[in-house]
Amino acid sequence: QVQLVESGGGLVQAGGSLRLSCATSGGTFSTYVMGWFRQAPGKEREFVAAINWTGGRTYYADSLKGRFTISRDNAKNTIDLQINSLKPEDTAVYYCAAKPGIAESRATRYHYWGQGTQVTVSS
Repeated sequence: QVQLVESGGGLVQAGGSLRLSCATSGGTFSTYVMGWFRQAPGKEREFVAAINWTGGRTYYADSLKGRFTISRDNAKNTIDLQINSLKPEDTAVYYCAAKPGIAESRATRYHYWGQGTQVTVSS
């Protein structure tokens, strides 16, 4: 059973940065596509970024390109999400997720999910 645990969320002022991390255990991490999603209150879960199993290819939601960077360390079984120039509209619970196969933006395609970490951006 794959387990995912996010960390790194918090309260930050607009314009600041955060680095979220997701530690995994169980399964074969290096074979999974990993993704980050977020969900704001009253809104649907939204795709943020994904990275293939080698780390050589990354994918981002069009609206978020440029401020978000996803990375992975297969030796440590972790993925990170660097968020720069934070905006109040980035406030959400951020989730990491894992799936076999190819990278996708649809949340329903991901098999394993963490509990999420809260990011709150004050104006």
